[in-house]
Amino acid sequence: MKSMSVATIAGVAGLAVFAAYAPMTTPPPIATAPQKVVIEYSTWRCPTCTPEEQHVLAALQEYTKISDRNALATIMGNIQQESKFISNICEGGARISYTECKVGGYGLIQWTSIGRYKGLGNFCAKYVCDPSSLEGHTRWMINEPIFQRVLPEFEGSGQSISQYMVPAYYWLGWGIKGNREIYAWDYTKKLVYS
Repeated sequence: MKSMSVATIAGVAGLAVFAAYAPMTTPPPIATAPQKVVIEYSTWRCPTCTPEEQHVLAALQEYTKISDRNALATIMGNIQQESKFISNICEGGARISYTECKVGGYGLIQWTSIGRYKGLGNFCAKYVCDPSSLEGHTRWMINEPIFQRVLPEFEGSGQSISQYMVPAYYWLGWGIKGNREIYAWDYTKKLVYS
């Protein structure tokens, strides 16, 4: 009987030890996925613009530090004057592919010199984009060395459209000013910060 009571005591002691460690051996609670945090930044938008205009406006803000309405409107006004945001347009109005435009300027900003024209093709070959597409033109326009040279002027703020036309001229080197400044003023009225 004595051995039985020792066994009983040992059993009770074992249960006590097990009970003390049982909470540590239970599986952890099922983890839930963390909530995705969405951070929205305010940017300039153009609700009444075409999808092409909206694409260029969004890319300019996403891939540069341009935040000034007048700077964005100046760039947009110049593109409107050059191509009306038609990427596959050859000087004179023909809508053709990159390889078919043999004379004059081509694309969003009417790249005219051989270096700028070939730069578009080489850029798209290297970075896998279509040199006739809006996306390809927008990417090249932002990365083009001549635009990069004047980009700090646009990334500043507080200038008038007339003042931003100076770096725009150095960027594009237009022969005819045309309505680009009028278009820029029109964009200032269309752009909404939200």
